[in-house]
Amino acid sequence: MTTNASVPRQIDFGARSSLSARNLWSGILFGVGVVAFIDETVFHQILHWHHFYDLSTTEVGLISDGLFHALSWAATIGGLFMLADLRRRGGFWQARWWGGVLLGGGVFQLYDGTVQHKWWGIHQIRYVPDTLPYDLTWNIIAVLLVAAGIVITVRTRRSTIPSE
Repeated sequence: MTTNASVPRQIDFGARSSLSARNLWSGILFGVGVVAFIDETVFHQILHWHHFYDLSTTEVGLISDGLFHALSWAATIGGLFMLADLRRRGGFWQARWWGGVLLGGGVFQLYDGTVQHKWWGIHQIRYVPDTLPYDLTWNIIAVLLVAAGIVITVRTRRSTIPSE
């Protein structure tokens, strides 16, 4: 039995453009999921600095953590399913995907640090008298992730998948 697994697939321009976008979105979903998972694991569970929703009882905070954790895993798994499909189609573009990972993770962290922490006030990074050092560290890391993600995404914006 012979297979065509080693034969490079010819992908038309429209399909390449679609695969390029799917690489980016797969990375974004994975990045959101991983950064949310790290936030949940490190800051919620290990350090006990906050819950996802701290404006109610501890029990409500724990339930909100569980829902947040489930959604972060859904994003992670969704991104990985898209990645598996890209690899199956021969359309995986590693640099574009990593740009999406950094972009998704950074945007999520920046959203968390600005909207959830400051605008909505549903939790802080850490409950101490001076939260400024924590807020600056959190948001500077987020901006660095977003900037790196943008640089990689712009460099890979051409709608072509590198041939392997």
